[in-house]
Amino acid sequence: MTKTNPSKGSLASQADRHTLYELSVQCPEAEVDFIEDAFLKLKKRKALSLREDFCGTAAVCCEWIRRSNRKTAIGVDLDADVLEWGKTHQASQLDYRQKRRLTLFNQDVQTVDSVHVDAIVAMNFSYWLFKERDQLKRYFKSTCNALVEDGALFLDAYGGYESFQEIEEQREIDENGQAFTYVWEQEKFNPVDNGLICSIHFEFDDGSRIERAFHYDWRLWTLPEIRDLLLECGFSRVTTYWQGFDKDGDGDGDFKPVTQADADAGWICYLVAEK
Repeated sequence: MTKTNPSKGSLASQADRHTLYELSVQCPEAEVDFIEDAFLKLKKRKALSLREDFCGTAAVCCEWIRRSNRKTAIGVDLDADVLEWGKTHQASQLDYRQKRRLTLFNQDVQTVDSVHVDAIVAMNFSYWLFKERDQLKRYFKSTCNALVEDGALFLDAYGGYESFQEIEEQREIDENGQAFTYVWEQEKFNPVDNGLICSIHFEFDDGSRIERAFHYDWRLWTLPEIRDLLLECGFSRVTTYWQGFDKDGDGDGDFKPVTQADADAGWICYLVAEK
């Protein structure tokens, strides 16, 4: 669900919500760095084939392809419009040979019939749309079956006591000639079933705003729940990677394996499930 009705001529009316999302939320270079490094350390070899589930604009797929002429990528998403945007703005920047190594499916991640790959990634908490345990279990089983024998599934997750609250956070963005305010709103949380309603809004200096540029109806899954399900679905080991902090107390982007962590107000981590 998206509500974008800014007045004509405003900065909001001239903005592209997918471009704003990529500038404020995604960092494909950092994600691919992590996937490559973690896979190499765990498996003692380089990952060459990747499947990006809930791929959206397929930015991670395209970054993966650029890293080596041996790498292949598959992107899967149910939203045909966002896939088309990705083809126009992301895949179009690849050269002819790189494009041959990219495959995009407008399909359900649970039923897509793709070749077996080294790594599957589901980032930006996208798999949280599976709100029932059986649903998430089916998805995890399907990913396990779609991996090669020594493959791995990469997920991210967030938590901390603020994740259970109805709050709004803002961050100023000024990149690539785009200046705006990114607004993350946790609109509603239901402690009975961990139902979580969230939205992303974008605000501009002229006072215009893209309301609910992106809207999410999730279940807030906790790390023990996710880890237990992954092991039930056939994965042999699950490693949690926790982010360190810089001198200002902000995340430093350096994720390391941990078995315990501080009970911070908010945190983001990676999970790597090995087949």
